[in-house]
Amino acid sequence: MFDARLRPLIDPPLDRAGRILARAGATPDAVTLAGLALGLAAAAAVAAGCTLLALIPLALSRIADGLDGAVARATRSSDFGGYLDITSDFLVYGAIPAAFVWLDPAANGAAGAFLLLSFYVNGASFLGFAILAEKRRMRTDARGVKSLYFTGGLLEGAETIAFFAVLCLWPGAFAPLAWAFGALCFVTAGARILFARQVFPPRSDDKETTR
Repeated sequence: MFDARLRPLIDPPLDRAGRILARAGATPDAVTLAGLALGLAAAAAVAAGCTLLALIPLALSRIADGLDGAVARATRSSDFGGYLDITSDFLVYGAIPAAFVWLDPAANGAAGAFLLLSFYVNGASFLGFAILAEKRRMRTDARGVKSLYFTGGLLEGAETIAFFAVLCLWPGAFAPLAWAFGALCFVTAGARILFARQVFPPRSDDKETTR
């Protein structure tokens, strides 16, 4: 919901930092993998009960997630880089809730499973839209220059990171927060599906494909 509004604020400093890293020899894929490692370190800290400590690698991970694109713009972007980036993001976004389940399976198991299911459905709606958008040659840079077509929604990256930060600050509230956030993820996915139905109506030249 806020990603497009935040881009004009965060892109200029990220681009400056990206140019510095590029001149130092950093590659976009290396920055992506560093962000992935930091995100998994945050999940490990949560699973170990060090939820406040997890905020540090979590924040650094998300900064790296913005910097990899900035480095790519300063050097050369690639389709594989975009693929690696979105795969790493999904892994981190799944690892953090899973870590809270590992931290307290009895209290967090059901809510964590519901949250991960909502992430799964929301991710499928996002990636499915991106595939069809590429097929129709649609382009947008409202959320920055991306390798994939990014659709908006009630919950996007900024809201998810803020949610993870709140969980780290108040881990005892994981269950009710997970139920609520998961429900909003389903709302986001449902709205995206309805939007896709409007944007991708049947065309006369469409052929039946395997579903």
